[in-house]
Amino acid sequence: MAKPEHLPTLSGVLIYILSPMMIISAFMNLEVSVVNLYRMGLFAIISICTQLIFMGILILLFRKKFADSKYRMMTTASSLGNVGFFGLPLIKALFPNNPEVACYSCIFVITMNIFVFTLGVYALTSDKKFISIKSAVANPAFIGMLIGLPLYIIDFYKFLPAQAITSINLLGTMTTPVCMIILGIRLSAMDPKKLFTTPFVYFICGMKLLVFPLFSFALVYFLPVDPVLKYSILILSGTPCASVILTLAEIHKSERESSANCILLSTLLCLITLPLLALLIH
Repeated sequence: MAKPEHLPTLSGVLIYILSPMMIISAFMNLEVSVVNLYRMGLFAIISICTQLIFMGILILLFRKKFADSKYRMMTTASSLGNVGFFGLPLIKALFPNNPEVACYSCIFVITMNIFVFTLGVYALTSDKKFISIKSAVANPAFIGMLIGLPLYIIDFYKFLPAQAITSINLLGTMTTPVCMIILGIRLSAMDPKKLFTTPFVYFICGMKLLVFPLFSFALVYFLPVDPVLKYSILILSGTPCASVILTLAEIHKSERESSANCILLSTLLCLITLPLLALLIH
């Protein structure tokens, strides 16, 4: 009964309702402390730098081919990952005794969305008006942070009734299954041959699943920071291509098939690459 034409509606619910709730929920479940604030701030700086530097390198390497939208899409898909819907449950499972990793994931979502709603939308539309401060901050993830972080700092969540806390947590945990439903609907409408026989898609997946996480880990490896923060950067950087790229492709009706191919194939291949990256954790 679900058809591809339903995807813009589901995608809108995912981006504009569930994603901010996921961020607010992560802040709500973290103990209030100066140390946690410092770690989140440091993680934000590191995640911005790794994504910006990596995309900058790709732009320099492929700038002469940017007339072709697939190369613009490649620049963002190779560095922007599914750090929230996919990365959050993964990082929590890897580090069950470190609740701050949930906020690392959400901080990564926020910094990633700064690039998604600027360079990402530009890659899909070729319209430079999206590369602006307004586009960078006027997005659902950033708004979720503007709500969640101040309430966390003043420890307001302890005053919320149990029903409100349950509702926020429920909406926050819906992000992953709704994301998977969207991917499933898109997969059901695709030709499997196109998914597995497009060399350029394998190139993007290799850049996203192996090159980018190893590049990010190399940048932070020698920094005097908490090892869990370093390993969080590694694992979150190695998540599949960001599903929000497909969501925006559905909304803007551009590069929908190639975006879906990158996300679906990288999601399948990460079953191999993520365990390999996890071997670096000790």
